[in-house]
Amino acid sequence: MLSHTLTRELFKNSKSVKDELMYFLFLHSGKNFMCRLQCMFSQTPQCSESGLSLEDTQQWSQSLERLLESKYGLATFRNFLKSEYSDENIEFWLTCEDYKKIKSSFKLSSRVKQVGRSQMLNLPSLTLEQIKRNVKTPTMHCFDEAQKIVYGLMERDSYPRFLRSDIYRTLLESLATDATTG
Repeated sequence: MLSHTLTRELFKNSKSVKDELMYFLFLHSGKNFMCRLQCMFSQTPQCSESGLSLEDTQQWSQSLERLLESKYGLATFRNFLKSEYSDENIEFWLTCEDYKKIKSSFKLSSRVKQVGRSQMLNLPSLTLEQIKRNVKTPTMHCFDEAQKIVYGLMERDSYPRFLRSDIYRTLLESLATDATTG
């Protein structure tokens, strides 16, 4: 208990989200880490040890697509990016995914401006010009080119950093320990 109090004091004055996340990992590593992680990701009051497995978590390293397909993978990746203050790309990509699901042309028109203004992205000027043209007559594919570019940036930059991060490695180690100790 004393070590938790001292650690909390060390991080109390920290402004870094990464420090807060590392404090969370410190507090919750060990036997109950997986249950607490699952509770954090789900809105249910009960935890089930079956939601996140070592095998699933290892598959996140196969591709960014695999990571984003996983509910826990996406949540972990988003938290990692937030801890680095670089979550604008994943947020834009997710917003585009939601936008493409809209069927009503009225809703497309009202959401297109939100999507276009939602993030401050560093995109090539030609892509920005294409978006400006596309939003004049909105379709579900207005942001496809920008979304591809953002996905490529995440694949080349954020995703490899995530795979090397303490967050991902700690999660793998915790799952491996849980798998061997039963």
